[in-house]
This record gives sequence, C-alpha cells and structure tokens, in this order.
Amino acid sequence: MSASLATVSYIGATILFILSLGGLSHPETSRRGNLYGMIGMTIAVLATIFGPRVTIAGLPWIIGAMAVGGSVGIYAARKVKMTEMPELVALMHSLVGLAAALVGYANYIDPAAALGLSSAEKAIHESEIYIGILIGAITFSGSIIAFGKLSGKIGGKPLLLPARHWMNLIGLVVVVIFGWQFLHSESIGAGMIALTVMTVIALLFGIHMVMAIGGADMPVVVSMLNSYSGWAAAATGFMLNNDLLIVTGALVGSSGAILSYIMCRAMNRHFISVIAGGFGTAGGTVVVASGDAQPVGEVVAISAVETAELLREARSVIIVPGYGMAVAQAQHTVYEITQLLREKGINVRFGIHPVAGRMPGHMNVLLAEAKVPYDIVLEMDELNADFPDTDVAMVIGANDIVNPGAQDDPNSPIAGMPVLEVWKAKTSIVMKRSMASGYAGVDNPLFYKENNRMLFGDAKKMLEEVFVALKS
Repeated sequence: MSASLATVSYIGATILFILSLGGLSHPETSRRGNLYGMIGMTIAVLATIFGPRVTIAGLPWIIGAMAVGGSVGIYAARKVKMTEMPELVALMHSLVGLAAALVGYANYIDPAAALGLSSAEKAIHESEIYIGILIGAITFSGSIIAFGKLSGKIGGKPLLLPARHWMNLIGLVVVVIFGWQFLHSESIGAGMIALTVMTVIALLFGIHMVMAIGGADMPVVVSMLNSYSGWAAAATGFMLNNDLLIVTGALVGSSGAILSYIMCRAMNRHFISVIAGGFGTAGGTVVVASGDAQPVGEVVAISAVETAELLREARSVIIVPGYGMAVAQAQHTVYEITQLLREKGINVRFGIHPVAGRMPGHMNVLLAEAKVPYDIVLEMDELNADFPDTDVAMVIGANDIVNPGAQDDPNSPIAGMPVLEVWKAKTSIVMKRSMASGYAGVDNPLFYKENNRMLFGDAKKMLEEVFVALKS
C-alpha cells in the first residue's frame, strides 16, 4: 500500500471514529456507533499493516501479536459479566498506558528513530518520548489501582497520607529536573537513568493519586483514566509520527475530559478536588450516628407481597437502580416487573443518576442488556420534578444518590451533590441487603422518613418474589 493510500485510509478511519463517538452519545444509536468504531479500527489496522512502514519480515510478528491479543479480547468479551465491566474498562486503560510507556522506551533506544533530525527536532522528539512515558506510566499504575478498587480487591476507603500534596509537588519538581537532564543527556545510557527515575515517580504518583480517591468518586476516576489513556495514545502518535494515533488519542482524551467534567458537575464537585481525594470515607461500612446526628424515626420494613400490592395500586412508578442491582444481576427481573406493570396501564419510568454504579453509563448498559425500552430510561434532571406526582419510587441498591442529606445537611460529605428526590413520592421503597451506608460513608435519612419502606434482602430474590406476587 502506498503512503498516499494509507493516509486516505487514516482519514476515513478518523471520520468513522468521530461518527462512532456521535453514535455512542445516545442509547438508540449506540449500536451504530459501535459498528462505525469497529469498521474504523479495522481500516486503521489494515492500513498500518500493509502500509509503507511495515516490512515483510515484521509481518509475522504483527499477525502473531494480533492473534494473541484478539484471542484475549474475545475470551474477555464472552466471559466477563456485565457487573464486572467497570473493572474490565479500568484494566483496558492500564494496557493503553503500558503500551505508551513501552513504545516510548523502544523509540528512545532505537537509533533509527532520531536519524537525520536536527538538534531542535531531536529535542522535540525526546520531549514527546518523555511526556508519553510519563502519561503512560501514570495511566498504567492508576488504572491497576482502579481495577483493584472496582473489583473489591482494594478497599474503597481513600488512603490520605500526611502532607500528600507536598509529596505530589516534590515528585513533580523531580520529574521536571530529570526531564531537563534527559533532554541534555550525551548518551542513551545517561538518558535511560533519567527516564527510569521519572517512570518510577510516575508509577508511584498514579498509585497515590487513585488510592487517595474514595469509592464514591470511582465513576469519575474511570472517566478520568479514559481521558489519560487517550492522551497517552496521542503522545505515542507524536513519538511514531503517526497522524491517526494523534487524532484518535485526542478524540478519546478530550471526550474523556468532557465526560469527567460533566460527572463532576453532576456531583457538585470540582475536578481538582476529586484528584486531591478525600471523598468517600467508609467504603460501605455501617455508620453509627451520635448526638444530634441521630436520625429521627424508625425504619419500617416491608415484605415482597406488600411491595407488590403498592405497585399494583399505583398509577405512576419511578425505579431508581444502583450498584446493588448490578451486583445482584437483577436487571432482567426488573424488566419483567416493568413489562407486567405497563401491561396493567401503570406509567413506569427509570431515573438514572449520572454517577450511579461504578462507571459512566453503568445503569444504562445493564438496563439496555435487559431490553428495557430506551424511552422510559431518563436522566435525573428529567425526572426530579415528577416525584411529587409519583405514587411509588422504588430504589434498587442505590444509596448516596437518593440521600436527602445532600440537600438538608450542610455538614454532610455529600452536601450540595444533586440527588434523585425519591422521598417526595407518596411512597418510597428502598431495597437493600442491610442498613450499611453507601460509599460516601454517611447515614441516609431517607430510611427513617414516614413515607419510606425498607425491603431487605438480595435484590434479585426479593424482586422475583415481588414479580410472583404481582402475577397472582
């Protein structure tokens, strides 16, 4: 394939990637968006393999690597459960960061990479290598920690080291100093020392950064790491002088940054405060209130049969899913209940908080998998005004996103965070295994309100009982 044909292929792939992002912005067009992305990536890979830069001798190695990677991808796609998707996404981000760092090292020690460059061009090329490895290493280690937190292998409680901000600042200064030394290295060996020191600091920074972020901010972390992986890919593109990698990385990086901003705004948080950490302190433990903080009232439990009766008599129902629904894999039972209620003429809708679950769009994906109609799945801002006219608001495994303390308690860790106002419905039903707090580690006054009922137990089991009672 000639260089001009490869360039045209890259342009076509870029257009398809842009169309893919546009399609993924709405559930109804997401399948088409995925298809555009797959076609674009196929064109990009083929244009690279058969382009002028790949020799015949290197082709078997590339095909072998693609076969191994493709096999792992197919296996993961078939075996990983939808509830495990957030940690899989974090793991994928780590691989992008690792690839960027390894490509940077390989590019630096390759004598042909800087051949024929002027001193100014060589400095620019080495700056690209240094920055690419820096971003890649941070993305790699941060994503590994995010994977551990999302999978439960690492606790959700933030690790807040003393003088952590000073530690980060000192690390940044050291990275800048060694960057200067790297650019003025007289040999590859001397440059490797500076690169190694910087890489170790970047890896430690990635670990420290994500460890300091609480469980309640993990959806933002996943989005943020997605952005980092894009910038790492763009940096790799600069290193390899590959226009497609630059454009694709910039698309992923910018879209991830925009999504992070949107999610921070939905939580009434500043992006810098998320990075600084400290939100989410108990990791899902039971919070014992004391003194004036003790909620007034008692918890009123309800049975599955009583829940079914309330739903049967309702005219309007809003269901608010949370991570508990994902853990119990109850989305299919939720769909069956929804279908049955709609057949009875009851208006059923779903309220989705922007940070419900463990990654952006987590609840939307689960509901789409269960074939819940897109038109009844609405965002928080579209539904909040409707709760006063709603007969039953049913909360399935959510906690912080329905906590009235965010509005009523200025001293709450989640004060100011927009929440779904389920307590304004005539009756709210909260499904939980226990009285444990959410990831923000605060008690929920909703549980003690007079119009609230608690349905304790495994979400899937209890919903199946509700479904049986509804049918009878």
